[in-house]
Amino acid sequence: MGIPAGKPLAIIGDTTHNFTWDLPFGYTSEYFRRGLPTQRVYHTRLHNLSEGSTMPSELEKIEGVGPTVAQKLEECGFRTIEGIAAASVKELTSLAGIGASTAQKIIESAQRLASIGLETADKLWKKRQTIERITTNSRELDALLGGGVETGSMTEFAGAFRSGKTQLCHQLAVNVQLPPDQGGCDATAAYIDTEGTFRPERIINMAQAKNIPPNQALKNIIVGRAYNSDHQMLLVQQIQDNPQFEKVRLLVVDSLIGHFRAEYLGRGMLAERQQKLNKHLHDLLRVAEISNIAVITTNQVHAQPDVFFGAPDRPTGGHIVAHAAQTRIYLRKSKAERRIATLIDSPYLPEGEALFTIIPQGISDA
Repeated sequence: MGIPAGKPLAIIGDTTHNFTWDLPFGYTSEYFRRGLPTQRVYHTRLHNLSEGSTMPSELEKIEGVGPTVAQKLEECGFRTIEGIAAASVKELTSLAGIGASTAQKIIESAQRLASIGLETADKLWKKRQTIERITTNSRELDALLGGGVETGSMTEFAGAFRSGKTQLCHQLAVNVQLPPDQGGCDATAAYIDTEGTFRPERIINMAQAKNIPPNQALKNIIVGRAYNSDHQMLLVQQIQDNPQFEKVRLLVVDSLIGHFRAEYLGRGMLAERQQKLNKHLHDLLRVAEISNIAVITTNQVHAQPDVFFGAPDRPTGGHIVAHAAQTRIYLRKSKAERRIATLIDSPYLPEGEALFTIIPQGISDA
């Protein structure tokens, strides 16, 4: 029996044995690691097992890319012409084992096909008109964000525990399913849960409040539980392989930096951590811009004991995280269930504050 056309396949292959398993989304090499420590993950092109044929890859349209090179690139996470066009020579040489001169020619060819290059500002303005916005359920917060969370860019929500970060992520995962005239995109969401805080029960409450059938709302959210930083980065690639990816307009990473802080301790490992985190952020930005997806990241904070006036804490991740997100919102708890959102960075929106509240039905105006 052949594999249904159009469905990506992820396979776990043990480098010392000939065993293979179909790999469901959300379960990566972490799922099998205790028994098979030498596994690698391969994202293969589709094969019809009954006929032995291979579906042509989109990448073969690029000059200099044949079936073998296309498969190498796909195994390393490059599955679209736009993805190759936005890659660097170093990425292709280090990940796919392609020579520098060959990689340069492949990237240049992909850039010509993808029409990536110089353009006038009026064309960029026309592209901006295609951006969609997702409501947060709070008129004040939507106004602070210029009409809601926008697709095609990364928005960061930073704050201490109980500041409302995860609640906002759940609400956006529901609201993206709404029709455009109700503040949604009539689309689906992908959710990378790094702290084990995703709760279907909360999605059900919020969906019922928006008159969305709960079972439908849950089916429209693909969830991956990340157990370490490598797994977290791998899930970004697996989301792009998922059959539902074409309908995804929201990608949540909650939280962005938790695993990185736990695994890279002390100043001696700081440079390595920041380099890896920077790679992860650029992967997310590439997904946002190429696929017109709203990427939401949540960020932890750390205390500043020497600060006597103003906020006693600041978002973690340093300048690398600060420069990655186009829009940064700092959240803090107020009285009762009220939360205060402060816009601290945006390329075009003015700084300001918004007040919202968290109720059983979800996010609401205070």
